[in-house]
Amino acid sequence: MQRQPPPILTAHLFSPLEAKLLELLRSLSPEEWATQTVSPRWKVKDVAAHLLDTALRKLSLVRDGWGATTPDIRSAADLAAFVNEMNRKGVSFFGRLSPAVLVSLMEVASRESSRYHESLDPMGPARFAVSWAGESESLNWFDTAREFTERWHHQQQIRLAVGRPGIMVRQYYHPVLDCFMRALPFAYRAIPARTGSLAQFNVSGDCGGSWFLYRKEAGWRLLRSPEGDTISETTIPQEIAWRIFTNGIDRESATAQVQIRGDRVVGGHVLDMIAIVA
Repeated sequence: MQRQPPPILTAHLFSPLEAKLLELLRSLSPEEWATQTVSPRWKVKDVAAHLLDTALRKLSLVRDGWGATTPDIRSAADLAAFVNEMNRKGVSFFGRLSPAVLVSLMEVASRESSRYHESLDPMGPARFAVSWAGESESLNWFDTAREFTERWHHQQQIRLAVGRPGIMVRQYYHPVLDCFMRALPFAYRAIPARTGSLAQFNVSGDCGGSWFLYRKEAGWRLLRSPEGDTISETTIPQEIAWRIFTNGIDRESATAQVQIRGDRVVGGHVLDMIAIVA
């Protein structure tokens, strides 16, 4: 049996990605700050406020051990409700700030966040598990990669809204896709297939790649290379892949742009995979 994919190391990418965020925010006009994003509830300024809030919140809670009492989380729905309420409060609070003040605070938060993630032992235990991958315990590399996907996709939401390119390049986007795809085994846990079946998932474009989901008796496993009998092959354009996995596009629109060969139930289930807590 082939080995599973290796850890995704992204701590060194925080600093250059955050530098691009600051450059972007400083360039926005008043009209652009008010532009609607693909997130129905949030305009550009709301997304920026969310990025500031989550960076400061994680530093306070995880790095400094300072935070409110953790609520009683008994299910994925409980976790999603808690996170969504925290996000709502953060956007409401930091959304009151002027763009200039917000950017100034973001500069501090970005610097401290980058330093924090670079300081972690990637193979050490993370404070929080990556729940959307079905883990009850995670290593730092995975939680850091998860955090990187958050920083990347929210910045990309702003860039998409205001028409600014810059971070959909392989250096940044491929690790994001690789991290998202680690959710495949958990997302497919209820999808049946005979033992030895293989589902292949491609993201087309310079930033993409291929991921292989193999059916064992105990369930699905993500592999580094293909093995077994291929029953489906799904190809997703890189332009919409991140939007599929972050609730940024409806299923009908995504389906029209995705190619599925073979078993359409297996191949199409990936369009329901969400790699965020929501």
